[in-house]
Amino acid sequence: MPYIKIQTNRELKDDAKQELLKKTSLLVSKNLGKPETYVMVRLDPAQPMMFAGSTTPCAYLELKSIGLPESKTEALSKVLCQFLNDELKIPSERVYIEFSDAKDSMWGWNSGTF
Repeated sequence: MPYIKIQTNRELKDDAKQELLKKTSLLVSKNLGKPETYVMVRLDPAQPMMFAGSTTPCAYLELKSIGLPESKTEALSKVLCQFLNDELKIPSERVYIEFSDAKDSMWGWNSGTF
């Protein structure tokens, strides 16, 4: 159910990409209280990006999940920004995060929906 996509202009080596995927999956599972077996993580290859007129490291994240309460988004933003700062050295003021709550009937999986 939870899906997180990370887009950044930071170049990462293949082993660092794999480690980031694993850590992100665990972080999302823990902070949403959902089993990791349902978490999907996508890390896009580094792309040219500009934020606030600068091409210094930045990131755009999309976090979608069934039953994502608006009351959790501020705490999730803090956790995700700290994570990106720790892992990729991207300051929180250079990160945008889009949160989406998906209806279970609009999320397909295993030939059906939730």
